[in-house]
Amino acid sequence: MSGWPQARDRSGPGGRRGRRSGPSPDPDGPDVAPGSTSDGDDPGDPEQVARSICLRALTGAPKTRQQLADLLAKRDVPEDAAERVLDRFGEVGLIDDAAFARAWVTSRQAGRGLARRALKAELRAKGVDGEVAEEAVALVDDEDEWAAARRLVERRLPGMRRLDRATAERRLVGMLARKGYGSGLAGWVVREALDQEWSDEDEAPAGHDQQGLDAWLP
Repeated sequence: MSGWPQARDRSGPGGRRGRRSGPSPDPDGPDVAPGSTSDGDDPGDPEQVARSICLRALTGAPKTRQQLADLLAKRDVPEDAAERVLDRFGEVGLIDDAAFARAWVTSRQAGRGLARRALKAELRAKGVDGEVAEEAVALVDDEDEWAAARRLVERRLPGMRRLDRATAERRLVGMLARKGYGSGLAGWVVREALDQEWSDEDEAPAGHDQQGLDAWLP
């Protein structure tokens, strides 16, 4: 007698094998029931699809209305269905561009030292209305920008000691410009820092008085 296990007889009446009811799943993909998508959205209900997409997107981090609208368009959700869902999300507070903008400004100004000009540009790129962006950026005042610029320069200054003063000044001013600072404020902060670093009086620039500081203030 063979030691191999005997195969189970799966044949039905008349010796024919029984057939599983319903369509066979795609062997190369998930077993998805007809009329549904792999993530559970009903393709016949665009608003349900839009709601599911938005909720998943908002799980990771807050989004602006424009970011969600772009995502829905990319997923081929009809525009009218997308508008209705986005309106509803706004009504219940799941979309709040003003709150998003305030949080963005606070985080990016403290963490990256960005100036108001750069912050405003980032908010506009995310679809925040110009007036809403202006209100959020107003949370940063002149003293905040001054302090942030000085911190940025102080962090970079040790790496500039091997350079001559002119090269160090050019690079530091360029760094601040990329952060959104105007040339007046950037130049003042950099020269002040370099004056402390390079103590040679012959290199110290003249004109460091309140009048120079006022040049970049509105």
